[in-house]
Amino acid sequence: MARQLRIEYPDAYYHVTARGNERKEIFKSEKDREKFLSYLESAVKRYGAVIHVWCLMSNHYHLLVETPSGNLSQIMQHINGAYTNYFNTKRKRSGHLFQGRYKGILVEADEYALELSRYIHLNPVRISIVSEPGVYKWSSFQEYAGKKKTPDWLTTKFILGYFDKSEPAAQNKYSQFVEEMIGKEHESPLLQMVASTMLGTPEFVAAIQEQHLDGKSPHYRNAGQIYL
Repeated sequence: MARQLRIEYPDAYYHVTARGNERKEIFKSEKDREKFLSYLESAVKRYGAVIHVWCLMSNHYHLLVETPSGNLSQIMQHINGAYTNYFNTKRKRSGHLFQGRYKGILVEADEYALELSRYIHLNPVRISIVSEPGVYKWSSFQEYAGKKKTPDWLTTKFILGYFDKSEPAAQNKYSQFVEEMIGKEHESPLLQMVASTMLGTPEFVAAIQEQHLDGKSPHYRNAGQIYL
């Protein structure tokens, strides 16, 4: 089976997911989840990742990540590699923790960041772990809603900036934006992906095709990197 096409360039946005091998749990305790978040923090400090949204479930996670340096592969190697080492050492096991490589969908942020953030934050509600996102501890929704202090490694200003210049007002409007979809049919924005790789308008997809794909070898590496 062909590997997912990977497109990397500075200031790109991605929806990133990774699932446990054989759909098994990757988080078995609060300590596991806290440790994973510490690797998000170190990815920000060491590799310049910008974490906009996160949600940890029992056997997978969701991230909305920005890469100012165009280095998603490096960022995710750090996060998944460090966490796998921690998990395996703690439980005296070996082998793969995640099911294959992470899945990174290139996103046109201005068009889809809001919908993706809502989709990610509603994940625990969709599978009936909780009735509302505000009571779920292991996502960034509480920071977005102003219920918890935002850590230095999490960036909320980009998405909240769509709602209001005042942070408290933006937090209130964002909470309403997310919660208004509780109990309603909510089609995943990921269903609009192109080639299982990109999420954006036709103009965005065409620009990526022209700037980062046309006439390049699958193993070409430069500012616009492509990985197969």
